[in-house]
Amino acid sequence: MLRCAIVFSLFVCCSFPAISQTQANSSSNDESAGRLPVKRVVLYKNGVGYFEHMAHVHGTQDLSIDFTTSQLNDVLKSLTAVDLGGGSVSSVRYNSIAPLDERLKSLRLPFGQQITSNEFLNAMRGSRVEAHNASSTATGRLLSVEQVQKQVHENEFINVTQFSVLTDAGEMQTFEMGPGTSVRLADHEVMDEVGHYLNLISSSRARDVRRMTLTASGNGDRQVFVSYISEVPVWKSTYRILISDKPGEKPLLQGWAIVDNTIGEDWKDVQLSLIAGSPQSFVQDISQPLYARRPVVPLPQSVMLTPQSHEATLKDESENGEADKNAAPPPQGAPVPMSVGVMGGVGGGVFRASQSISVEANQVKEYSRVTDFAKLQKAPDVAGKAIGDYFEYDIKQKITIDKNQSALVPILQSPIEAQKVTLWNADSQPLRALWIKNTSGQILDEGTFNVLDAETFAGEGIMDSIHPDERRLLSYAADPAVHVKPETLRSDKPYSHVRIYKGMMMLTQEQREKTKYTIHDADTASRQVVIEYPARQGWELTKDSPKPEETTESYLRFMVPVQGGKTAELNIESFHPELTQFLLTNLNSDQVAYFSQQNRVTPEMRQIFQRIMVQKNKISGLDQQINQRKQESDQISSDQARIRENMKALRGGAEEHALLQRYTTELNTQEDKLAALRKEIAEFQAQRNQANSELESMIMNLNLDESL
Repeated sequence: MLRCAIVFSLFVCCSFPAISQTQANSSSNDESAGRLPVKRVVLYKNGVGYFEHMAHVHGTQDLSIDFTTSQLNDVLKSLTAVDLGGGSVSSVRYNSIAPLDERLKSLRLPFGQQITSNEFLNAMRGSRVEAHNASSTATGRLLSVEQVQKQVHENEFINVTQFSVLTDAGEMQTFEMGPGTSVRLADHEVMDEVGHYLNLISSSRARDVRRMTLTASGNGDRQVFVSYISEVPVWKSTYRILISDKPGEKPLLQGWAIVDNTIGEDWKDVQLSLIAGSPQSFVQDISQPLYARRPVVPLPQSVMLTPQSHEATLKDESENGEADKNAAPPPQGAPVPMSVGVMGGVGGGVFRASQSISVEANQVKEYSRVTDFAKLQKAPDVAGKAIGDYFEYDIKQKITIDKNQSALVPILQSPIEAQKVTLWNADSQPLRALWIKNTSGQILDEGTFNVLDAETFAGEGIMDSIHPDERRLLSYAADPAVHVKPETLRSDKPYSHVRIYKGMMMLTQEQREKTKYTIHDADTASRQVVIEYPARQGWELTKDSPKPEETTESYLRFMVPVQGGKTAELNIESFHPELTQFLLTNLNSDQVAYFSQQNRVTPEMRQIFQRIMVQKNKISGLDQQINQRKQESDQISSDQARIRENMKALRGGAEEHALLQRYTTELNTQEDKLAALRKEIAEFQAQRNQANSELESMIMNLNLDESL
């Protein structure tokens, strides 16, 4: 452990060298040569970096920063430039590079980025050339270039290129392009144009450097501050966990950040901050000149342009047209506003920002933050702190990373609480793991980790972000010495709880599951085995089950000590309650008999069921009386219909007259019977409604809550 700590200290010294005289002289030379060195770098997890530059200037002076084209796009939409000594950043310029296709349009030759020998010859038509092959030579102007078919065998043809030269004597000679044919340009102007084309093609592969130059205008010694964001590689976290052989000694956690400097500037003695967050950012190609498509409008056959005069302005709509001229100067000793260079205006003009940032006139101050320009130096070491929704590792000691170089930057060294365990769940083999508690006081950013046990490599893994005092399992290697065999038994229990309320009966039935884990340690050393039991929604542990060591969203974790060469058991029982509910008005004798057979009916429940069934039987009896009388009524109505049909068939004879009287008497009797039946039905219906109301009132007033 001590040896590892010494190595760590040596690396810290190598990573954070003190500012030597050579570096100081180099920094001074950079500033005197007009360079604007970077002083502070803030890197984020979304591939964006925030950069701050600071330089001393005297009088009016130009300062420059080198970027790549991809960086320049971000810089142009985020640049802030401030003169801290009362001067102004009067212009910001950079070398503009038009797209290659647009630069090729400036050539008189119709060349694209890709060109073939045939296209080249076609573009040279009319130019003076010297053509030569094995049999002839011609000097003159290139007349034509064409593709022709040439027969090489009886039924085989190939395409060849032929070109014709019109000599000075007026003779046309034809040549076939091939390995034995050469063409030399004899026109110097055309040669220069071809050379220009080749230079443009070559420049597209040149080093991508865009130099931005800022002009700081003012008097005396001052400081100029510049900040912007730029695309950078994502910084990465990696950790080392050093486990000591000494009993009771806590493991040592070392945190490192992998930082890459891929911008166009060296980082010399910069203040570095690493933020575990991803602010919203986007890419927009605004550094390249933009060419808009314009419609082509043909000229009319007769064009006449007449000079025009335009009306004078009656009123200037600009409210601030004269305001700036009449503004009073600042009082003596008042803070002088700093100007911010903004890309815009004509001829590198500057729009001035509001007076939200100011310093005393002619007073030069150092800085440490955009919001505080009073201090440059910071204490050494690393400070971790929350910034809004993000977390920052503030490297207090200055670092140096040259461009196109990378470095391991230490961000943490702290003892932590950790326990060596073996982790098992049904989806994985047993794994060696550390059950750590983050006692470092800092948020541990997500990244890789490496475990050193007994001064040798033990394994590695990945971890998510861990907050202070949070516990986390980190697995790093397989543990073939531990074997776990799970056995599960499932069963359904009868109803265990009944609730009657507001006319509803709710019955609770349980699903039970017993799982036995048999754990064997084949090693001679003891193990602390962590069993991950699935956490399922709606399932609970019984009172007889052991209490889990930890509960996560997906697992209940149980700690089981297992001696070397021995076997241990873990028994877990859980239950899942299922709720069944129905209306008591639908209760019938079959359901009551079922509950009785299950021996799940208490005396109070039996009394309730009896009262309900008595009332339901009463209602059922009244329903039978009503139905019986309705049937009689329907039968009488059917007989009356038959009698009336018979009466319609009578013709009025003496015998038929007697039969008609008989039918009439029978109808009168039936009408009296119907009237009596209707009266009885109404009486029974009223009794039935009364009994049903009593049943509903009885059921709604029942209240029972019992465990069975």
